[in-house]
Amino acid sequence: MKLRDYALIPAIAALIVIGALVDPAFLSGDNLFGLLRQQSELSLLVLAEAVILIAGRVDLSLESTVGLAPALAVTLVVSGLPPWTAIPLCLMAGVLAGTLNALLTVQLRLSAFAATLGTLIVLRGLHTGVAGGRDLTTLPGSLGYLGAARWLGVPASIWICGVLFLAAAAFLGLFRHGRAVYAIGGNSDAARAAGIRTHRLLWAAFIAGGLLAALAGLLMTGRLGSVTAAQGQGMIFTVLAAAFIGGVSLNGGKGTVFGALCGVLLLGLIENVLRLAGVSSLWIQAVYGAIVIVALVLARVLSRRPAPASPSAVVP
Repeated sequence: MKLRDYALIPAIAALIVIGALVDPAFLSGDNLFGLLRQQSELSLLVLAEAVILIAGRVDLSLESTVGLAPALAVTLVVSGLPPWTAIPLCLMAGVLAGTLNALLTVQLRLSAFAATLGTLIVLRGLHTGVAGGRDLTTLPGSLGYLGAARWLGVPASIWICGVLFLAAAAFLGLFRHGRAVYAIGGNSDAARAAGIRTHRLLWAAFIAGGLLAALAGLLMTGRLGSVTAAQGQGMIFTVLAAAFIGGVSLNGGKGTVFGALCGVLLLGLIENVLRLAGVSSLWIQAVYGAIVIVALVLARVLSRRPAPASPSAVVP
């Protein structure tokens, strides 16, 4: 990792100090575990989006999969399928959503932004239709397990996110196919000319993204004890914000999983500190937007290189 990957750590440390000063309860185990548990769902979406962005594409439909996948699983189980099929059905729905996005953007070569915006709307409509526009509160026991369970005293969702982030960091940093993802995002034509199977890796990135979004929906369902009618709605803006401030480039080929995770933690800490300080939640989105703008401006300034000296300025 490069020095810029650690750029958010001082800000995170400062927020921890500020939080402790604002309210002593900030450092309590209940608050910290609650914060990490709540951010685990967002972090899975950020992980999925970061990999896709590094590959030079974007997926706006992840937030819709968060709601549709568990809603579809609940509906099918209530209709008569065995309860143990709930988790496989939920994850399969995510795989199908990712496959659809890959078909549109990789196979048909449509604009990833436009195509996934369309699938976002379609999947959101399917969620509304499947759930009848209402919350689904009758859940199979297996569907709520991962989001509610604790392993060794720590919420299972935190363990799951930790393992997946470590696996993704190892894949992108140590394996040939992981490094190829950066090559595709940097210059897909050059990567193809170098013998990289760009289509296959892009398919895998979108499908993995859909799978992670479905898993995020699974964790959220277990935490809330229901599939809400608006589950996942609006999350994509926070996902992109976390990825951008974490150093993942919209142009592809740049960014790390560690940076994306730092972006998630930063936004989570900001929200937590603001709530403990009594600031209305109505202002939190405005704060997120301001942070993204500042991050983009700083990235632009820091990425500038000094202009080369003109020939006339060169002393013979």
